[in-house]
Amino acid sequence: MSGTEHSIAFGSYSAIVTARGGALRELQYQGRHLVVTFGPDGGIPDYRGVICAPWPNRLADGTYSYGDRSFRADINEPERGTALHGLLTGVDWDVLEHSTDAITLAGNVQASAAYPSGLEVCVTYRLSDDGLNSMVRTRNTGTQTAPYGVCPHPYLVAGPSPLDHWTMELPAREFLAVSADRLLPEGIHPVEGHEFDFRTPRPLGTIKIDHAFTGIIRGEHGLAAVRVLDPAGTGVELEWDGTWPWVQVHTADKPSGKDRLGLAVEPMTCPPDAFNSGTDLVHLAPGESHEAGWTIRALS
Repeated sequence: MSGTEHSIAFGSYSAIVTARGGALRELQYQGRHLVVTFGPDGGIPDYRGVICAPWPNRLADGTYSYGDRSFRADINEPERGTALHGLLTGVDWDVLEHSTDAITLAGNVQASAAYPSGLEVCVTYRLSDDGLNSMVRTRNTGTQTAPYGVCPHPYLVAGPSPLDHWTMELPAREFLAVSADRLLPEGIHPVEGHEFDFRTPRPLGTIKIDHAFTGIIRGEHGLAAVRVLDPAGTGVELEWDGTWPWVQVHTADKPSGKDRLGLAVEPMTCPPDAFNSGTDLVHLAPGESHEAGWTIRALS
């Protein structure tokens, strides 16, 4: 699948956005990559930079009930029997607006056996001296109230050193334990005394993470941020607002052990399998909208 490429720039920042999945394909600061990129054609590896809607993460067996109806989505993670990252990652989004420093794209969900209503999902990427400011706005365009969740899916790059040498700060008090075979929720636990406690910055080392975190510690204006620093002195942070009570962190491990190219940091409005648990699920009535924002910026 090929998608149209669109460039934006401001000051020391530049970015490339593709219609494929509404994805951020590239983000640079002074010529340094801040996210793991991918090629201009073909599939998007590991969902890099896409917008995941109308649910983030995994939906067990691709099935759920809502109201008095049952729904079934296609399984796109067959090894775990889940429907992963919603319904819009494999389609081309439409460009609504494009200027030198900003772009807005829209993806549309249709009412179907997989979902009860129509949605228009719009994402705006805007560069400034503060970095890449992004906002996703979703409106229920159908006639039925619908469950909703969303997350962006960038893989951050702190600098030239291997990920094992990067230092991470993750302001979360709790994490969601998952099953070893399917990575589905098993319960919330405190990070206190656990290897997942990164409230104080420390090196990632060889730890493997593919978990959702909550109990987010927020600062001024309800903002929180994951910060990743390279020993070379460079770094990157992803900051998100109070509309996201969860954040997924993934060290991008492959069975071969030869990946770990970047650190996925994904603010989420709800945890994995929320269409079945109901946890922090948004219920969008016809005509209603939901919006949530995040920023990626260079450190040093």
